[in-house]
Amino acid sequence: MFKKILIANRGEIALRIQRACREMGIQSVVVYSEADRDAKYVKLADEAVCIGPAPSAQSYLHMPAIISAAEVTDAEAIHPGYGFLSENADFAERVEQSGFTFIGPTPESIRIMGDKVSAKQAMIKSGVPCVPGSEGALPDDPKEIIKIARQVGYPVIIKAAGGGGGRGMRVVHTEAALLHAVQTTQNEAGAAFGNPQVYMEKFLEHPRHIEIQVLADQHKNAVWLGERDCSMQRRHQKIIEEAPAPGINRRLIEKVGDRCAAACKKIGYRGAGTFEFLYENGEFYFIEMNTRVQVEHP
Repeated sequence: MFKKILIANRGEIALRIQRACREMGIQSVVVYSEADRDAKYVKLADEAVCIGPAPSAQSYLHMPAIISAAEVTDAEAIHPGYGFLSENADFAERVEQSGFTFIGPTPESIRIMGDKVSAKQAMIKSGVPCVPGSEGALPDDPKEIIKIARQVGYPVIIKAAGGGGGRGMRVVHTEAALLHAVQTTQNEAGAAFGNPQVYMEKFLEHPRHIEIQVLADQHKNAVWLGERDCSMQRRHQKIIEEAPAPGINRRLIEKVGDRCAAACKKIGYRGAGTFEFLYENGEFYFIEMNTRVQVEHP
């Protein structure tokens, strides 16, 4: 077990991790910007290090400052919480290259799951049910795009490979609108995410949003920890989560949960993660996997 962990986050997230560390007898080091000098999580920490001015780019997103803070405090591991650098593969890689343990997935897993095209391909190979659609990123040939859409069947949805949070998506109901929608989404994806690749899926018109939590270690042991219904949303952002998900056959949920755990073993996933599914007409369809580590307390 670690003796000292650096928490690379702030506010409530840092407080949750601090509490977990305290319960386990682990010392915690927090980092803070000049704007957070008097914050509660700073005052309650065993050690605290200022890593820069208020702008996140100069503090909580500044990788060298965070790693330097771990070095000067003799921390053994870095916990990113969620948000900020938690799903940044380059940060996870730099942490481990600097001799610390990154509490979360491997850099390779973060890269695979951060690109929705590669994530979907990995899940198909692992036997996790996916939404029917293109096998990968859409080609440049307009005729091929039209052919794929006809095979999938309208309505379809165009999604950014590097998107998230409900951004970079466009629903297409007719062939006449298809190519313009693809081009527009590609332009938006390139500007917002630095990756213009898009892919296509069948648009499910009245699905529920179900998430399954998983936990895996470096020895390829993996378990799924239950499911929750996150269908109550506003602008593609969850408002209410309900667990267990009501009105779904338990055997079906257990079958999908077992496949999620098996997928983690197959791809060598490490840490906590969340498989997100659409559920419609008695079927589950994988849409993405979140690799960030969330710390929950009842």
